[in-house]
Amino acid sequence: MNELSDARGEIETLVLRQAMKRGDITWEASGSQPTDTWPPPARSTRSPHDGKDDVMTGYEEIGSSRWVYQLSPGHADAPQAPASSARTITDATDHLGEQPVAWAIAVGHELASIITSKVPELGGGPAPFETLRMGTEAATLRALLLLTNPTINRAIPEESLLGDREFARRRLGLDKVLRGIRVAHAALTQSLMAACQELAEPAERAEQFRRISELLFGFIDEFSSQMTTEYLTEHDRWITSGAAAREEAVRAILGGQAIREESARELLAYRLESCHIAVIAWCDSPAADTTGDLQRAAADLLHARGCSSVLVQPTGRTTLWAWGELLAPPATQTAGDYPYPQGTCFAFGAERMGMAGFRQSHMDAQHAARVMRINPGGTGPVIDYTDVALPALLSADLPALRRFVSDALGALAEDSPQAEHLRRTLRLYLRNERSLMAAAAQLHVARNTVTYRVKRAQELLGHDLSAHLPEVMAALEAARTLGPAVLRGEDHGAHDDDDPSCSA
Repeated sequence: MNELSDARGEIETLVLRQAMKRGDITWEASGSQPTDTWPPPARSTRSPHDGKDDVMTGYEEIGSSRWVYQLSPGHADAPQAPASSARTITDATDHLGEQPVAWAIAVGHELASIITSKVPELGGGPAPFETLRMGTEAATLRALLLLTNPTINRAIPEESLLGDREFARRRLGLDKVLRGIRVAHAALTQSLMAACQELAEPAERAEQFRRISELLFGFIDEFSSQMTTEYLTEHDRWITSGAAAREEAVRAILGGQAIREESARELLAYRLESCHIAVIAWCDSPAADTTGDLQRAAADLLHARGCSSVLVQPTGRTTLWAWGELLAPPATQTAGDYPYPQGTCFAFGAERMGMAGFRQSHMDAQHAARVMRINPGGTGPVIDYTDVALPALLSADLPALRRFVSDALGALAEDSPQAEHLRRTLRLYLRNERSLMAAAAQLHVARNTVTYRVKRAQELLGHDLSAHLPEVMAALEAARTLGPAVLRGEDHGAHDDDDPSCSA
């Protein structure tokens, strides 16, 4: 791994310079060599097993990184729930203690955030982020265990393999996976160096910096090799399966490529000339492989809507696309009656006809999914594009929509309970053709209450309602569906316009 070797030399040089600047290492008067030799010389130790001299470098001494047991998350860091399996956390806690494990959980979350900022393709929403975090957290824990006991098993954590397999199934390039590993390696090295500087004894820091460098480079070298092997194995397994051919056909249809309808029907076992309803399903907090549960739930929901046959296409461990052939009238059923698993979300497209409709309904579902991700608490676990079509289209450019809502609603765009009451009243008043009685009946309040609220809402708008009626109604719909994402907080703070979790 030439890139790892080059990076290793750069980091060791950087560590040496930082140690010299802090005074941990000083130069001889001649200026030729540091008094605290860098790197520390190998030590000759006697093996208790065979009585022979063994050359063991300082970084291979078990238990010499005592400072690791003093690690703890910063006071300003909010406690993070672990992403790794209960067994992984229990084993690590038995060896390291609760506080070092909490530190590793916090650093694992930070590593996943850094990776998705540098390599966005490895993210793509809350569920892929959690899958990535499982791997970074498990790798951080393994690094701490290696620092305290270099003889432990260096096999790649199972949590990292889960993410690696998903990257292969999502057809993310191996180069992106390896770049993510390099980014995580650099960030983890920096975190460990900073912790060592704070916790290790001054006389031990130079050797500890070397141990961190040596052990992490060795671990990451093996980690990269095993991840590459697992990725290629999963990629080959996926390509040679029928699932790969079906996914290829689905993506060709969605991409508008020329494809024979008869061949696609035979391969997919699904009639493309019929009326379709598309759905995108995902799980935001995966504790295990949820593909089977998602497939069953998506099929059940489509059948409940009157679909006779169903096509389900997994696109990752926690996400799938599905379509239903609509022959019978949809069953009357509320979202609360649907048999969906806990923690899953379903975004439905509109009913569309033919192969073009197959593609268009999926695009509808993507728009609806974006609405759910922008305001997760405002829609429930099941959403229909037809119910949120206007906010979905407006939210394609979220920063522009925020400005539009602010301009159209004025002070009424504030994110507060009082403003929410006024917006809701004004919206129903306008949708009922300015009928005070109809709005009062829907709100279950007195007519005079509606009169007062409408008057107050018009005062807060800061402009003539009649002159900007379409804009105000569109802004009210966006505020109702997207909530805080398009409203002004009480501190009027700026939103993060580049939040990757809002992408569909």
